[in-house]
Order: sequence, then structure tokens, then C-alpha cells
Amino acid sequence: MSATKADLRAAILTARRALAAHEHDSEANVLSRHATTLVAAGETVCAYVPVGSEPGSLELIDSLHRRGVRVLLPVARHDAAGIPQPLQWGQYTPGELVEARFGLREPAPPWLAPETITVARTLLVPALAVDRAGVRLGRGAGFYDRSLRLAARSARVVAVVRDDEFVDRLPAEPHDVLMTHALTPRRGLVALGRPGMTHAT
Repeated sequence: MSATKADLRAAILTARRALAAHEHDSEANVLSRHATTLVAAGETVCAYVPVGSEPGSLELIDSLHRRGVRVLLPVARHDAAGIPQPLQWGQYTPGELVEARFGLREPAPPWLAPETITVARTLLVPALAVDRAGVRLGRGAGFYDRSLRLAARSARVVAVVRDDEFVDRLPAEPHDVLMTHALTPRRGLVALGRPGMTHAT
């Protein structure tokens, strides 16, 4: 019997929590070096601030900023009925992040509209896993699926994962937005997808 998304999430989160701090930091440093090769000064990138054992680091964001890249970070909010809304975006300035819900850190207001995602040529997306077809396993809240549908067709949509979180196949649903690439410490940037598959639009 195939594992459910809930089973996979639980197993991956357990493995991440068991990862030694020095291994996480070593992988984060490599990811940072990879990320700086993806974009040029003057470009806009949507990124994220890792929480807990998520792959990546604040240094990855700082390294992009130092290269003259405009970095936008997500702002997650629900509506009055508790439904996740498309992410808003805040421009990153070193040392000016504020504490937010869900243990996140985010830029202080003013924030930019969800449609601001269309100006980014590269989107670095948090993921628990991603498969070779581009199916991403997130935490299940739905913020990113709602937001990535707004991304430009030409955007590079990159799931950032550990090497063993890049897998052959994940359970897929019709509403899933496919990734165009994976970024892992050992593999670097890997193109995903099969002919005829639709990516973020």
C-alpha cells in the first residue's frame, strides 16, 4: 500500500528533526553557494526564511542580497473564515525581520500584493519532498499552491530539499502546482518534469 501524504510528511519531519545541527548547517552552506549561482544582480527572487530543520538558512538570503538581488519573502495570512490566502510579499532588508505566526519570520509592513510574484524570475520554494515529475510535498496548508498559480509562465520554480527528499514519485492531486526544478546540496539544480506536464502558470 502506498504511503499517504500524511505518512510521508510525518516520516520526513521526523528525519529532519533527527538531523545533527552540524549536518544541517553544512547542507545549508552548500545550498547557499548553489543559490547564488542561479540569479544575477538586479533580478528579483522569491525566497523564504527556513523554520527549524527546514533546508536552507538566513545566510542564503543574505548572500543573494549581497549580490544585488532583490529578495521577496512570503507573508502568510488567513481570511476571516480561516482560509489560507495567496501569499503577500515583503522586500528583504537584513536585520529587519519580525516574528510572525507559525514560528515564521517575515518583513515588516508595508507588504506587496500577491501578484508581485509575477516579477520574480526564480522562486525558491520550501518543500518536504519533490519528485522527478515536479510534484511537491508541502506541509498541507495550501499557501504556496494558491500563490504559485500567479507566477509567470517563464519563472523557474525551485523546490529546496535535502538529497534524500528528492524522490522518484509522490502522490499527486489535480490542484498541485508542479515545480520546474529541485535544488539539493549534492545534486545542485535539477530540471524536473516530463513532456506534456504542466508547470506553474
